[in-house]
Amino acid sequence: MLSFLPTPIGNLEDITYRTIKLLKICEVVLCEDTRVTKRLITLLNDKLVCHIDINQKQFISMHSHNEQYILDNLDDEFFEKDIVYMSDAGTPCISDPGAMLVKYCQKHHIKYQVLPGASASIVAVAACGFDIERFLFVGFLPHKHTARKVQLQTILDDGFVSVLYESPKRVVDLLEIIHSLNPTVEIFVAKELSKLHEQFFVGKADEVLEILKKTSIKGEWIVVIDGAAKSTGEPITIDDISSLSLPPKQKAKLLAKLTSRPIKDIYDNLNEL
Repeated sequence: MLSFLPTPIGNLEDITYRTIKLLKICEVVLCEDTRVTKRLITLLNDKLVCHIDINQKQFISMHSHNEQYILDNLDDEFFEKDIVYMSDAGTPCISDPGAMLVKYCQKHHIKYQVLPGASASIVAVAACGFDIERFLFVGFLPHKHTARKVQLQTILDDGFVSVLYESPKRVVDLLEIIHSLNPTVEIFVAKELSKLHEQFFVGKADEVLEILKKTSIKGEWIVVIDGAAKSTGEPITIDDISSLSLPPKQKAKLLAKLTSRPIKDIYDNLNEL
């Protein structure tokens, strides 16, 4: 039996009883980073006295760069064992590897289960205080400034409450772009969810931006944008996107969002230039 296990996003006590139970009995642990997972299990044993025998398990690193290779080289007997899959933190397949393994199980009629548990996106949505009937999980935005701006403008115009993950290196830049598009849109920003130095910031984009400029940005960040307001900033133009040094396929996707034309038509035109 294969089980996808949620792991704490910060506080060890958020581990579930079912996760501990399956960690005790499993024979194989598939995980993003064996060092991180072994460290987590060691902490669970030390701090929560879980009695998980780390030496009686096979640990296999299975991440976004080698997932297909491992699946291509599995033997027929592999899934006869008790197996768990874990990401470094949170729920597998949510901005983490795992979806390819799920597809593999579906294709080969392998029984699997996904345990409910910690997810930063759900915690942030619950903590933001916005009136939410529906929300859009965006995850991480592109790194390039103009591409990020295009996607953020789309998010602001879509009408959804939207949830974004961001690194400390780019969180201020993210807020500066939001501010340039709509300085009065309501946003909620959380730092280090469930950890010792957890902090919440809520207010209009211009207000939160000024606070973050004076705040230590070390740690993990998540941003929730209230989708009720529309963008008021300078719109992104076709020329802005055309000037980007991006692969044609990515550029075609951005232009398709802006023009509502088919991606294939735009891609073909770009290749003819």
